[in-house]
Amino acid sequence: MIAAYIDEIIMFCAGAWMTAIGFGWMPAPGQNPAGGASWLERYGTLFKWGGPLLVIISIVLAIAG
Repeated sequence: MIAAYIDEIIMFCAGAWMTAIGFGWMPAPGQNPAGGASWLERYGTLFKWGGPLLVIISIVLAIAG
């Protein structure tokens, strides 16, 4: 049963991780605090909408499958 949902579980976790980094709830990986601000300025917008989108897609796929 759970084996059928492994792809959706991975996608959900990646989306939650992207959302947390995009909104600044977690620090960016491998970034010092000074470099993290410039990284977040550059990629933060992508992570703010990409993370929730991945979460929504994974939930829809889990329900449909």
